[in-house]
Amino acid sequence: MAMRANVRSVFWTNRVSVRRGIVAGVNGLLVGRSAELARLVRVLQSAIEGTAGVALVGGDAGIGKTRLVAELVGQARERGVHVLVGQCAELGDALPYLPLADALRGAQSAVREAAAAHPMLGQLLPGTESAPSTGLTQQRLFGSLLGLLADVQPVLFVIEDLHWADRSTRDLLVFLSRMVQTEQVCVVGTYRTDDIHRRHPLRSVLAELKRLPTVTSVELGPLGRGDLSDYVTTLGEVDARELGEIVARADGNPFYAEELFAAVAEGDSLPDGLASLLMSRVEVLPDAGQQVLRAAAVAGRRVEDELLREVSGLPLAEFEDAVREIVSRGLLRVDGFGYTFRHALLQEAVYTDLLPGERTRLHAAFARLLTSPAELAHHHLAGHDLAGALASSAEAGRLAERLGAPAEAHSHYDQALSLWDRVDGAEELAGESRIALAFRSAVTAADSGDNHRAIVQLRALPQTSEVSERLAYYLYEIDDQPGAIVAAERAVESAEDQAALARALATHTRTLLWSPRHREVEARATRALETARAAGTKDAEVGALIVLASFVEHQGDVARAHELFELASAERTGDLAMDLRARFQHARVHYEQGLLAQAAEIADDGIHMAFDAGLKWSTYGTDLRFLRFLIHYVAGEWDQAENVASSFPVRVGTLSEAVLSSFALFIEVGRDLPAVESRLSWVRPFWSNELAGYMSRGLAAEHALWHGDPAGALEHVREVLATLVPGDNGVLRTAAVGLWALAELGTTEGADDLLERVRFSVERGPTGERGQLGPEGIAWALRAEAEWHRVHGRYEVELWRKVVSAFDFGFVYEVARARWRLAEALLATGDRASAQAEWELARETAGKLRAAPLENALLEFGRRARFGGGAQAEDGPRQGEAGLTAREAEVLRLVAEGLTNREIAERLFIAQKTASVHVSNILAKLEVSTRTQAAAAARRRGLLA
Repeated sequence: MAMRANVRSVFWTNRVSVRRGIVAGVNGLLVGRSAELARLVRVLQSAIEGTAGVALVGGDAGIGKTRLVAELVGQARERGVHVLVGQCAELGDALPYLPLADALRGAQSAVREAAAAHPMLGQLLPGTESAPSTGLTQQRLFGSLLGLLADVQPVLFVIEDLHWADRSTRDLLVFLSRMVQTEQVCVVGTYRTDDIHRRHPLRSVLAELKRLPTVTSVELGPLGRGDLSDYVTTLGEVDARELGEIVARADGNPFYAEELFAAVAEGDSLPDGLASLLMSRVEVLPDAGQQVLRAAAVAGRRVEDELLREVSGLPLAEFEDAVREIVSRGLLRVDGFGYTFRHALLQEAVYTDLLPGERTRLHAAFARLLTSPAELAHHHLAGHDLAGALASSAEAGRLAERLGAPAEAHSHYDQALSLWDRVDGAEELAGESRIALAFRSAVTAADSGDNHRAIVQLRALPQTSEVSERLAYYLYEIDDQPGAIVAAERAVESAEDQAALARALATHTRTLLWSPRHREVEARATRALETARAAGTKDAEVGALIVLASFVEHQGDVARAHELFELASAERTGDLAMDLRARFQHARVHYEQGLLAQAAEIADDGIHMAFDAGLKWSTYGTDLRFLRFLIHYVAGEWDQAENVASSFPVRVGTLSEAVLSSFALFIEVGRDLPAVESRLSWVRPFWSNELAGYMSRGLAAEHALWHGDPAGALEHVREVLATLVPGDNGVLRTAAVGLWALAELGTTEGADDLLERVRFSVERGPTGERGQLGPEGIAWALRAEAEWHRVHGRYEVELWRKVVSAFDFGFVYEVARARWRLAEALLATGDRASAQAEWELARETAGKLRAAPLENALLEFGRRARFGGGAQAEDGPRQGEAGLTAREAEVLRLVAEGLTNREIAERLFIAQKTASVHVSNILAKLEVSTRTQAAAAARRRGLLA
């Protein structure tokens, strides 16, 4: 007995240590998990260094996932990383974003203060009322979380027990896995592999995420006999026979080994099966302790102290004695102002052991004391209180809707609808009619991405104008244009008031815009606009203005399109998606007409709106940032463009990411940055998509031309043209690049076909009814004509002058490239002085842009032409300079002075990341590996003069 007492004392000392966060294991180290921990630490360290990552830790219940992640958390804190830890609960989709709310509540004060500055996150903090929904709530919440992670980085965000995650939390995990790229963010999720059955909702999410390059999968298998023996001996004294039996029975599971050890330590025999083992630990408690533990099991994994005392029904002193005994035995552990089961398996075992009536009464007791609609719905339903469940479900749906959790809102509404016929007075309990609740359910289904479910639900409802209008909208979203038109016409015909008519008319005009009936759009959009203004429905008014503006723009009346877009974006409607859409279209039409300053101003306004609302990554929030990048690029603001491009993901896994990544190639190819090859390799699987292929392959063609591979460039051009609709504006640039490649190859084969494609696009357009072609389109068409003459060996000076003039609406880079060809044509016709003047202007621009390929091509042309001038002598690369550009030579001199990248950036007024890229290029060109070696090589080769 003395030996047993000693074992028990040592055992419980270890249990207290575990609860306080001290590692249980040999000399305070993990046992048998060093390889898995090393993989997680690599993901964490990579995030600290600026490459975000996600780790998914899977394993059976009790295998040690939480213990492993706890060690990672400890190492993160030692590295100065902010830590957020949230836990999912076994309540299904009852509580949306539970682990995020849990993580924010338990975060450091600095993180909580930062979260409070983001209104959507602040709603998840205790004591904060949820604000009314203003549209795109989930996207705003996700954007706000990204903003918070950027504010407090580096961050480790741990989400435990993903197998219990609600739909919105799963969506959040997918969003973070795709969107965090260069942030100092590490996301770690744990899940039980033994719970992930074939139809489990997490299964498809895991399959999707594990394909992403940013995601690391860590699977925990059973510990080997040696490792498990070592682990058991850290728990306390045990003889060889008992150790062998524990190891044999535990089957490599540390938690199971702990429970077996506890049974041995308490002098009990070892029961069969895990459930029997766990309950054997519970059954030694006195009656009061068992009563408290059963109540805690009904609450779930965690329960507040006061709530547990009320439901247990025990006097205060008796309750506290019972809890003290439970905690001392390691069954519950203190967690803030409440208690948590030491392991989910223990909670499940106690809950399963409850008698049916006992379970119902305890759920009802919790329902009487709780105020959260989602928890009430859970307990009412489990307690067979159908009326309470219906009322709570309807309210929980409305709350989830306001919190930006449309999937959970839809689930709650559907649950209320499923109870409707089984409860008297359902409408009064729900607070609205069955039709209204079903309409809410359909809308939230669509908001969560399930348009097909929304369509099915809407078709089952009486076809009021409001129902038909939403049905038309969702049918249009799934490309069922004929069905959308029919539904929209029904919405117009059945409208009972002016507001409903205005929205129906706006949606109707949208469905007609690109249909064979597009000639009806102007009259119908005008009627929609007049009706919306009379009814005061701002969202419908702006929607009608956008459709009407798009129509008249396509018809060639650009001046009127400007006026209409100006009206559409003049004020806020309260519908964030509509407001952002208006600003994007307004900025786009300015950009396409070459009005870059105005386009930039409008785009900036839209971007600020998106950032303030947490919609940076929404459809139009993203489109506005794309457009702003292009404006920087065209206007010659290449340092700003490069800074924006650096945030575009390189390691892409989806089409949207590939499109985003492709934009960065404009600046990276123009400057010949090292990221080009890597970015192209990641985007290559998406080349079958028209937009991704047009941008990335088109720029891959230019990259090939700059690097002396015109045949490869021509192959890219032909593949891109095969995906474009005849007459598409994209044909103009692509064909011009193809003709450049043919000129380099010295062949005319295929040149006439390329020029014919260009002329068809100019005359007919993609629909056969060409409207007004913008200045950039005109310039590319002229460039293609001039390149066609170059292919045939003709240097058309006046045509190249027209190209220069056409691009001079503000496209700085293309003006310089056109001047290069104009200089060649002038030189070929004997006008040397004019050729050198154009060459010098082009070279000046290339230097300012740090457009290395163009700058090198101009220098080569200048050497062949024997152009003189101080600029070349002072800045241009000489023999032996290893092909350094003027800017790289400047950076090299500062490196030799011993300046850091930050100091170089400050000296040259460039971004620190840009300075780093230049240094990397210099090391590669000088064939050295350190800055010291670069300085020595520069002095040896006379490059610092």
